[in-house]
Amino acid sequence: MSGVAFVLATANPDKAEEVRAILTSELGDRIVLLERPLEVAQVEEIGETLEENARLKAAALVGSTGRAAIADDTGLEVAALGGAPGVYSARFAGEHATYFDNVAKLLAELGESEDRTACFSTVAIAIFPDGTELCAEGVVEGRIARQPSGDGGFGYDPIFIPIEGDGRSFAEMSSVEKHALSHRGRAFRLLAARLAQQLG
Repeated sequence: MSGVAFVLATANPDKAEEVRAILTSELGDRIVLLERPLEVAQVEEIGETLEENARLKAAALVGSTGRAAIADDTGLEVAALGGAPGVYSARFAGEHATYFDNVAKLLAELGESEDRTACFSTVAIAIFPDGTELCAEGVVEGRIARQPSGDGGFGYDPIFIPIEGDGRSFAEMSSVEKHALSHRGRAFRLLAARLAQQLG
C-alpha cells in the first residue's frame, strides 16, 4: 500500500526533521511526507494561540498545493515572565532572531529569578483538501536553566530541563530520549494515532 502524501508546512529544517522522525516512527510507510515547496510564501503567524497559527499554516499549504498538509506551532511559556514568550517564541528577539538570540534574551529577562518554572506546548494539525481537520496538543513541564548546556536539539533546548527527565536539558539528550518526553513528541504521537484512525 502506498502512503498518503502530506506536505510539511514548516520551513524550519530542524523542526521538519523532528516531525518526520516522530511520524515515520509511528506510521511507517502509511504516510509520505513532502517538503514544503520553495515557491510557497511563508505564512504570517497572526494567530493569538498556537492552534490558530498551526491552522493558518496548514490551511495555506492545502490551498497552495491542493494536498493534505501537516503543520504545528510551538510556544515556551515562562511563569516569571507572565507566560512569555508564548506564541512569539520563535521571534522573541525579533523577526530574524537566531536560536542564540532568543535564548540570550530569555535568560537576560529572567535574570536571577528564583522561579524558573516553564512549560513547552506544541499544537499539531493535519488538514485534508476536503476540509477534514485533525488536531493534537502536547505539553511538557520543566524549568529554565541558568545557562545553556548540551549541543543537541535546537531553539530553547539548551536551557529547558523537563521535570520528568533526569536533570539534563533537551539539548543534552539523544533525539530518541528527547522525543519520548518532549511537547513535539507528544503532540505528533497523538496526531499520528488520529491519522491512523482517519486513514483506516
